[in-house]
Formats: sequence, C-alpha cells, structure tokens
Amino acid sequence: MKAEYILPDSTISPKRAFPLLLIILFLVLILLGINLGEVSTVMEKAIKICLDCIGIG
Repeated sequence: MKAEYILPDSTISPKRAFPLLLIILFLVLILLGINLGEVSTVMEKAIKICLDCIGIG
C-alpha cells in the first residue's frame, strides 16, 4: 500500500495574509524613515526627554 500525499493549497487565507501585509508595510515604513534620517531626530528627542526627566536638561 502506497502512502498518498495531499499537497496543501498554495493560496494564503485572508486571516494569514493581513498580518503578513502589515509586517511588510511596517518594514517599508521603517526603511523609509531610516533613509530619510529620522533615526538621529528620534535619538535627539529621546536624549532631551531623558535628560529632562532626571533634571539635567
């Protein structure tokens, strides 16, 4: 008796597609922010807030 293999459907269900699309969107936006130089802006603001919290800035 031979074993029969059932191949899974190659389509992605909408329940699985939505999170994947969100992850791709977030990665694109992160890369866009890095390319526009927003990393340094965010770091500068974070440092200012942190220094204000401890009373130095």
